[in-house]
Amino acid sequence: MVLGEKNKIVISLRQYMKYLRWLLFPFSLIYGLVVVIRNWCYDAGIFKSYSAEVPVISVGNLDVGGAGKSPMTEYLIRLFKDEYKLATLSRGYGRATKGYVVVKSKVKSQKSKVENSDLLATHNTQPTTVHTPHATRHTTLTTAQQIGDEPAQFAQKFPDITVAVCEARVEGIKQLQDEHDLIILDDAYQHRAVKPGLSILLFDYNRVNEPHLLLPAGNLREPFSGRKRADVIIISKCPAELSADEQSTIIKRIKPFEYQQVFFTSIAYQPLQDLEGNAADVSITGNTTVFLLTGIANADPLIRYIKRGTSHIIHHNYPDHHRFSLKNISKLASEFSACTSKNKLIITTEKDAQRLVEHELLPLVKQLPVLVMPIGVNFLNGTQQQFNNFVINYVR
Repeated sequence: MVLGEKNKIVISLRQYMKYLRWLLFPFSLIYGLVVVIRNWCYDAGIFKSYSAEVPVISVGNLDVGGAGKSPMTEYLIRLFKDEYKLATLSRGYGRATKGYVVVKSKVKSQKSKVENSDLLATHNTQPTTVHTPHATRHTTLTTAQQIGDEPAQFAQKFPDITVAVCEARVEGIKQLQDEHDLIILDDAYQHRAVKPGLSILLFDYNRVNEPHLLLPAGNLREPFSGRKRADVIIISKCPAELSADEQSTIIKRIKPFEYQQVFFTSIAYQPLQDLEGNAADVSITGNTTVFLLTGIANADPLIRYIKRGTSHIIHHNYPDHHRFSLKNISKLASEFSACTSKNKLIITTEKDAQRLVEHELLPLVKQLPVLVMPIGVNFLNGTQQQFNNFVINYVR
């Protein structure tokens, strides 16, 4: 296909999306009215918001899709886990279980003396409802299918904290607060039933200039004015060398309030690992063929990073939170085997890796040289310590 034909397709697709937005706009008005009324009821005290007895930090975003919530949650875990009895609480998106579930618990603290407890994992793949009495912990579930991608990732990487899931975050907090000093809520910005002590709101740099349209015409879960509830605003996934002028332009676009701290971060890609978290002694060069397997909201930043090393990328791209099937993995294995390149790799993300180790997939996955690309958070402008001090002062 010549370049001119590709450009025509891109232009046609943009025109189609523009028309589709207009067709969906009336539904966005209806959705927006419902959300505005709901938020007003919480702001006016008609609907009650629960304030926990311990510090609670909420990490979230206004729009659908990935804005870097998991890396930011992990950053906070690393910041606090050695001094506080720390718990993370997520909804557990896409899990087969219901109710409050403790994923893994091995709490320790320098602030309080508490017996450490290791909870043995079960591997029931059937949908399960787990009801846990207050202040009591029971059996854990550890696969992504049972608890969701992100909680499974947190539990694997941080065995010395408590990871829990619960649709009703108020119930989850009440279960956790008696035995923990700090709770981090993952993706809870719109969960108004909880009033966090500190709210961190993320905006994806790659989408910050998109129209502020509500679902379904746009990507916003709630009106842009909802940003007023945030204490900290983070522009995530920025280029590492983001200019001061562009930062200023973005701030004008976001329009933060005087009481809000604004930070810019980029993705910090880490060395490749195997599925068990061991360092992989490999490098990506110009003659490397990379088979990239993703089921995340936006793989473009990862693709751009890999292209720094090689342009030979075969992308097996699936929707966010996609549950990989044997057919998916068999297709990957077949194409990988047929590839004649002497230097070839299979790379996936940390979140996707949680779904690759499901029991029915594991025998086939183990036969493939699957490597994982971990990511972290890098604060721009030398502001990391400023951010650390701000959140630490709240927790103290």
